[in-house]
Amino acid sequence: MNGVHDLGGTDGLGPVVIPEHEPVWRAEWEKAAFALFPTNFRAGLFGVDMFRYGIEQMHPAVYLLSPYYEHWLHSAEHYAVASGVIDPAELDAKTQHYLENPDEPLPERKDPELLAFVDAAVKHGAPARRESDRQPKFTVGERVTVVEDSPRGHTRRARYIRGKTGVVELAHGTFIYPDSAGNGGEDDPQHVYTIKFTNSELWGSETAEPNGVVYFDVWEPYIVPAREEAAA
Repeated sequence: MNGVHDLGGTDGLGPVVIPEHEPVWRAEWEKAAFALFPTNFRAGLFGVDMFRYGIEQMHPAVYLLSPYYEHWLHSAEHYAVASGVIDPAELDAKTQHYLENPDEPLPERKDPELLAFVDAAVKHGAPARRESDRQPKFTVGERVTVVEDSPRGHTRRARYIRGKTGVVELAHGTFIYPDSAGNGGEDDPQHVYTIKFTNSELWGSETAEPNGVVYFDVWEPYIVPAREEAAA
């Protein structure tokens, strides 16, 4: 999407403050919010890219002013309601109940298989690589340009690289295509490349930090040969 969540290259939001000793959890509820992703992922409610798209549909002001795991709560609720797993009225009633009875314990459920899956997923992740017969269109060392348009729905093509030209540094093989999977489509495996951009290409020679580069991973549909883009 082309929304406020795409903050790469954005200024005016103040410095990034990095705590010297940042806790894993800032509040108890964050533990439960964290668990919502792997448990619902296993249930087939969403994948990684759909989960990100759910976050991207938050109200812009709420997104910018809310803590990280509130974003996770929003996305899990969004898909649970959309799929009919949760009734919004029941959710509102439960929320009000716990606001009025904050010390009441939450319901417990014992599921050893689910716990084992979550433990494995948290420690090792879930691979996004997918086998495909597609042949790569680009080779290491080739100059490419990122397609400059504004796609609707979920995309991992950041605004600050659109229309910019760089060099293919690495070719990684085929992976789930977020612009398909994130919008409710198939995995549609596409080749992924690491592109090297110079700072001056991205930010302009007058404002860029000199001699610096930025590496960005792109899926194949994001790029075209630099000569084609220049002639367009």
